[in-house]
Order: sequence, then structure tokens, then C-alpha cells
Amino acid sequence: MPYDTFGFSTDQVLMRDNVLRLLERIFPASAIDDHEARSAYPDEAHLELARAGWFALPFEEEHGGTNCSFMDLVVLLEALAYYHKGLSTAYLGPTIYGGAALRHGASEEHKRAYIPEIIAGKVKMAICYTEPSGGSDAAGIRTRAIRDGDDYVIRGQKVFITNAHVADLMVVSAKTDPGAGRHGLSMFLVDAKSAGIEVRNLDPLGSRTTLINEVFFDDVRVPKRNLLGEENKGWKLLMRGLNLERIVLAAASGGQALKVVEIAKSFAMERSAFGKSLHQYQVIAHRLAEMRMLTESARATTFRTAAKLDAGIDAVADTAIAKTVAAENAWKVADLGMSIFAGSGYVAGDMQRIFRDTRLGPIGGGTSDILRNVVAKEMGL
Repeated sequence: MPYDTFGFSTDQVLMRDNVLRLLERIFPASAIDDHEARSAYPDEAHLELARAGWFALPFEEEHGGTNCSFMDLVVLLEALAYYHKGLSTAYLGPTIYGGAALRHGASEEHKRAYIPEIIAGKVKMAICYTEPSGGSDAAGIRTRAIRDGDDYVIRGQKVFITNAHVADLMVVSAKTDPGAGRHGLSMFLVDAKSAGIEVRNLDPLGSRTTLINEVFFDDVRVPKRNLLGEENKGWKLLMRGLNLERIVLAAASGGQALKVVEIAKSFAMERSAFGKSLHQYQVIAHRLAEMRMLTESARATTFRTAAKLDAGIDAVADTAIAKTVAAENAWKVADLGMSIFAGSGYVAGDMQRIFRDTRLGPIGGGTSDILRNVVAKEMGL
């Protein structure tokens, strides 16, 4: 198997090996290329990963999960993103983003109804937070949820919503008290097929197998029982899963960087120029060395942070650091990889695809600038 697993437990090495073998069988390179070309969601791979039990990892045992460790999740997400970033994104929607909202905010009735279906791969989820007026200002949203008898009526627009076009359920943030800032925010579980919802695909630079979308809510009726947590207490629920989100995104970035180092090294070993293999030129060897150093720095930061979380430490600064370092390093590694591939990387292929995909890392899931604000605040600045 292709990369260093020092510090992994025996079970975690087996996890990594098993999931990569599964993906090679169910989603070979030709399938990745086909799905990328069609901007098609990897439905069959999603279902096969679920059948193999991988979607059970983050959930509690009483709902059919395995209640895994943070390090287990890091190992899994790194492997998924190493193989293909779209698969890690497909995994995150129902298990990490939607899963966290269900675990921490849903009624027991909804947990029993939906978590087993997520684990079985039968329910996909989208998280509808970001709006055209601003992404990082989660408290400044304009979408409204107005109480009407036993329902809420949701009206507004969301944008950059991953996998809304294939979702069965959406977790939607809306203002129930528009004058109260973050104290007027509520979260709702919404059937994605509800009347009044319109989803439009966007045309992103990367992430072609897990598209982002605009979502319009035109007087969408949501039963009161679908309120997640308490009315006007959605901010706490929104913030509760941030450590988990950041650490798994860091792991995914590390996986992407690992793949770039692998394919760039292979290219440099096989390609010749002026009578020598590319890797024999010091400039190329140094670029590959720099890529390796950036990658292992990202992984080390991620693993250390996962260990802190498993020890029960509320590592807010650490997760912000891990996500920022890993995402920015993966982008730098991809840029260096493109410089080694040169024209061969600019056309269709793994290098071009990963280059496009890594650019989202410093933007999605909290921009690097916002996360630097988090770190500064944790430092008392």
C-alpha cells in the first residue's frame, strides 16, 4: 500500500488497506474519469462504501454505529481523499455534516428513522448554511423561518451547497428572530423533495463529482417537529460540530497531497529530458522533497490534533490550525506537482483534476482567513 502509516493501530492500517482495495474494485480510474466528465455523483461507490460498513463509523452504537475515534475518522478520510476527493466529500455530507446535526439536535424519533438509513447508504444529505450575501458570517443570514400553526414556512436562498442536487434531506439554517443576530438562528431538518425547493447546479472549478448548487426556498413548509434543537438556539448546534468538521477536512487535504506526491514522483522517474530522467535534475528533486515535507507536516499536525480530541481536549485552536495548514499545504503541493508535469499536467488527467480540487481546501469549511481569526482569538489576541 502506498503511504506511511506510522502511528496507526493495526486496525487502522487494515481500515486503510481495506477501503483502498474496495475502491479500486468498485470505482476504478476509468469510472472516476467518466463521472468527472459527466459531473455525475458516485452513487454506486456511495452505496458500496455503505454496504461495507464505513458509514457507520461516526454514529453511536444504539443507532447502529461503531462510535469510532477521531483518529479512525482521520485514517478513513485520508484514504478516501487519497483515492478520489469526491468520495471523501460524498462521505462527509450524511455522516459528518448531516450526521452531526442529527446526533446533536434531532429527536430520538428522527435519529431512529434516519441514522440507520444513512448507515445503509439510502439517505444522502446536504447542509444549507451559506448565502449569497456572505458565507463566513453564518449569523448574518437572511433566510427566514416563520411559524405558522404546526409548521414553519422557510423563505430564502442558499448557495455553494454541496450535493443538494442528490440530497434526500437538508439541514437548513434560518432566522426565526431576525433582529437577534446569532441568537435568532434556528436549524431545521427539511425533506429535499418538499414543494417550493428549487436546486440549480453551479459550474465549479473542481469537485465535479460532488457538485455545488444554489438552493431556493419558496414558502417551504416544514413541520414543527423537524426543528433541530430549540428555536433560536441553532448557533450552538452549528458550532458544536466544528472541531470534527475541521479535523476531517484536514485529513482529506493530507490524502490529496499524498496522491500528488505519488503521481508526480512517478512522472519524474519515467519522463526524460535532455538525456536524463527528470528526477535526476536537482530542481525537480528539490520540488519533490518540498512536496513531501509539506505533506508530512500536514499529516503530523492532523494526527496530533486527532489524538488531542480523542483525549477529550476541546482543541479549538488545534483543529483550526490543522485544517488551515493541511488545506494550504495540499494546494502548494498540487501547484508544485503541476510545475513538474508542466504541459502534461495542464490537460486532462489526475494531476489537473487534483490541482483543481485542492483549490477549494483553503475556502470551504471555513476560509483560511477566518480560521486564522479563530487561532488569534484562542491566543487571547
